[in-house]
Amino acid sequence: MMTCAEVLSELERLGTAQTKKTLMRHGAPEPLFGVRIGDMQPLRKRIGKSRGLANELFATGNSDAMYLAGLIADEAAMTKKDLEAWLKGATWHMVSECTVAPVAAETPHGWALGRKWIESRKEAVAATGWSTLSACVSIAPNETLDTEELQSLVDRVAESIHSQANRVRYCMNSFVACVGVYVPELTDHALAAAKSIGKVEVDMGETECKVPSIAEMIGKVEARGTIGRKKKQARC
Repeated sequence: MMTCAEVLSELERLGTAQTKKTLMRHGAPEPLFGVRIGDMQPLRKRIGKSRGLANELFATGNSDAMYLAGLIADEAAMTKKDLEAWLKGATWHMVSECTVAPVAAETPHGWALGRKWIESRKEAVAATGWSTLSACVSIAPNETLDTEELQSLVDRVAESIHSQANRVRYCMNSFVACVGVYVPELTDHALAAAKSIGKVEVDMGETECKVPSIAEMIGKVEARGTIGRKKKQARC
């Protein structure tokens, strides 16, 4: 097993100035090396899964190391305490929404934590909660999901999204799309909610990124004939 120091050294070797510049434009703070996610995959395979090393890497506060921590985390071993600590230590939205959330979703604690986090008054915590619920919906067999609860959550988004904080709006928008894409019984309900919601405005900073349309996201999946097809894992 590689040590934390060895992994950091390898990440530094893989980093590029251009990727670092791009990540910082999206909101990443120092420290980071600027490693493309695709370039982390061979390292991920070499390491395998390790709760201990994942926690060490996450604790460094280095954005690249934190993302890799999520890729190698052992979902069967991660505790609620681990996940709460990760969310508290997340340095920006890519780490909280794209690392903490999918890792949480793959653990037995995902749904409960997501429901807890969406009630927070802290933008980053609530946004991560909605991302966690989205990730849960994307991988959980539909027979294990409570469709009435999901419908209620979609209605909650439709009623409150425009009054929420910036990243919360973004993640709520994605949640409704995920329900429509992964839960066929609720596709029409999600589309109706999308019509009610209308355009969602989110400040994306100094980037050209746009908020995806719920209806368009669902429509693309419908066109492929893959509504209801689940992902094998939430992390990527």
